[in-house]
Amino acid sequence: MKAMEQNPRFEWLETGAEAVVQMLSAIEAARDSVRMEMYIFRESATAENLREALVRAVHRNVHVRVMIDALGSMSLPDTFFDTLRAAGGDVRRFNPLRLNRLGFRDHRKMLVCDETVAFVGGFNVGHEYEGDGINCGWCDVGIRLEGRLAHALASAFDELFVHSEFRFRPFRQLRKTRRTRMIRLPEGRLLLSGPGSNNPVKRSLRVDLKNAKQVQIICAYFLPSWRLRRSLTRLARHGAKVQIILPAKTDVPLSLMAARSFYTRLLAAGVEVYEYQPQILHAKLMLIDDLVYVGSANLDARSLHINYELLLRLPNVDLAAKGREIFEAKLQYCKRIDWQSWKKSRTIWERIKARFAYWVLARVDVAVARYQWRWMPRSKATQDLKPAP
Repeated sequence: MKAMEQNPRFEWLETGAEAVVQMLSAIEAARDSVRMEMYIFRESATAENLREALVRAVHRNVHVRVMIDALGSMSLPDTFFDTLRAAGGDVRRFNPLRLNRLGFRDHRKMLVCDETVAFVGGFNVGHEYEGDGINCGWCDVGIRLEGRLAHALASAFDELFVHSEFRFRPFRQLRKTRRTRMIRLPEGRLLLSGPGSNNPVKRSLRVDLKNAKQVQIICAYFLPSWRLRRSLTRLARHGAKVQIILPAKTDVPLSLMAARSFYTRLLAAGVEVYEYQPQILHAKLMLIDDLVYVGSANLDARSLHINYELLLRLPNVDLAAKGREIFEAKLQYCKRIDWQSWKKSRTIWERIKARFAYWVLARVDVAVARYQWRWMPRSKATQDLKPAP
């Protein structure tokens, strides 16, 4: 494999506009395969440009596969990809909408070309990702990489693509063996998560946070588990620098209300909390000393318990240093939340709304998903399968 021969390379993508330009360039350069996986694929100039680039790739005899989430991309007409299908591309919607499995979504975002170049991050495809995150468009971040992790991402795509349409019972096998795992390579780890509590993202973060000296987090939807919250507050109380950038504007108001229910406890422990002001914040980035976490996963109940997600854990000093520069640049557009002022400004009604939002997202949503997962059809052939190591 070419990917196995490459030295790993990483490059930050700081805006949606930058990501789109580089993704289009990678598709145009592809000679063997293109895999694209998106939660949201919305009609827009960006979507049309990507579609046409994919069609041209098929005409060059490149094997093109696209997987979009059925719920996240619900507004996309079924005819949108007709030209790509007619050319020979394969397009699928993950988990077609049915009430008894509506909650299980593919929230991953990736593009892999020739199994050697890959893009991951928070970027979906839509008009809201066409700006710089300051003057227009959502604020997001991602990464372009070359090397063996691109091959690992391609394999992860293939595994989920086979089962994307839920057409047969052996999907249960995916639940048992492939929905959660950690792929270790010298340049980093690929963390893959799915429905359930055996989540490699949570496990990895708890270990890395244990003795951290500096933690910087940018998160669009913030509803971490109790153990992760305790890790962050414990670090701050023991003198570590813990900074979190959260949205002041959001596309999910319930999530913002739930996140604000934690502010008082975080601030009391010494955690620095900031809210990003200019545009909607959609980025997912965690810096723990010289470790970088970047991908599709938020620190919320849905990412940590329900959705299919991917996250890269990269121990890279230079990449982390550049990540801190990105973090500091975002801080210039943030308002710091003051503990005393925050406590005084919170009315009883606001606190009630925040607790209600937390209960809906952290308790009800997770409970419904677990109920649906428990009663998904089993096949006798897969009942006795044991999880892969």
